[in-house]
Amino acid sequence: MPFIMLTVLIDMVSLGLIIPVLPALVGSFTGSQADQAFWYGAVSFAFGIANFFGSPLLGALSDSHGRRPVLLIGFAGLALNFFATGLATALWMLIVVRLVGGAMQANQAVANAYVADITAPEQRAKRFGMLGAMFGLGFILGPVMGGILGAIDLQLPFFVAGTLAIVNLLYGFFVLPESLPAARRHPFAWKSANPVTSLKALAKLKGVGLLVAVIACSGLAQFVLYTCWVLYTTFKFGWGPSENGWSLAAVGIMSVIVQGLLLGRLLKRFSPQRLAVIGLVSSTLAYLAWGLATEGWMMFAIIVLNILGATVSASLQSIISGAADSGSQGRMLGAVSSLNSLMAVVAPVIGAALLAMVSHYAEGDWRIGAPFYFCALLQAAALVLAILHFRRGRPTAPLGT
Repeated sequence: MPFIMLTVLIDMVSLGLIIPVLPALVGSFTGSQADQAFWYGAVSFAFGIANFFGSPLLGALSDSHGRRPVLLIGFAGLALNFFATGLATALWMLIVVRLVGGAMQANQAVANAYVADITAPEQRAKRFGMLGAMFGLGFILGPVMGGILGAIDLQLPFFVAGTLAIVNLLYGFFVLPESLPAARRHPFAWKSANPVTSLKALAKLKGVGLLVAVIACSGLAQFVLYTCWVLYTTFKFGWGPSENGWSLAAVGIMSVIVQGLLLGRLLKRFSPQRLAVIGLVSSTLAYLAWGLATEGWMMFAIIVLNILGATVSASLQSIISGAADSGSQGRMLGAVSSLNSLMAVVAPVIGAALLAMVSHYAEGDWRIGAPFYFCALLQAAALVLAILHFRRGRPTAPLGT
């Protein structure tokens, strides 16, 4: 577990580095806020569509050849992506680079499968939470570093992120052990690597049912948030890379507190199903509040108040992982990643369009929050679907009992 946690930490620091500055880099090639929103959506769409097709392929390869080599492919893809983005001199170059990077990057799905390989079913929610804490810690360090470096030079965070990806590649090659024994591997089949086939298999998995729609709605809301956060705060509050870096760090701090410290204790009192519902309620209210915020400090306050929103992902992954057999963890969690990637494809189209529609309003106008109101509706739909699904199934006792 410590090996994969360190791998994920380095991975997320490198990813977090570019978040505060990528929209500004796109804006350096455009002439208006509406154009900036449109082309940032196009760049995000390119990464998402490539990742949608790449994730189930890499997930199936990890079931066949082991987790370690696929993780190494992901680190190499990230390094290439970051360096080439920093060197880009035109929008079309950014789009091409993000296509290549998205196709090679399925680290989150493979890391989750790695954890499932080495963890008993009753401990998976807790360990997925530990992994989530590493994602959160990466989002503390990465965006702050990206904001500070981006204030010096917009390209600098991309070169630092590429260097970290190479460090992770070397660490994975020389130190990270394999988690999937040869006896538990399955022959590679193109059918299982098809993203549509993967989604169908996920939908048919016993015990999942409506959770596919819950993951879709919640994932779409999350990716619209990712797409719009930096531009939204720039348009509404006049924030730059530094302020956005610190706000994303605050999200990471709360994620670490919840998933690294509180989740294990919460799972002794509540089932993963109940935690998922509580988290969906919290995040629905948070999205609405972010859209209505009139001052920048309110964004930080809402991040803190949405403390239980960080329990949703780990809870849902635990339920789905428990429904899959040991030989198909990579495919099933790859299918979850593919579903999230599909949402990442749709989110920039919707988020960028909503932002472009409201980009002409003055700073502080409540209508600029349109993307977040849409996210609140999605989370509310996910909440209703989750409640319907859990009421149909047999209640699950808290993991600590």
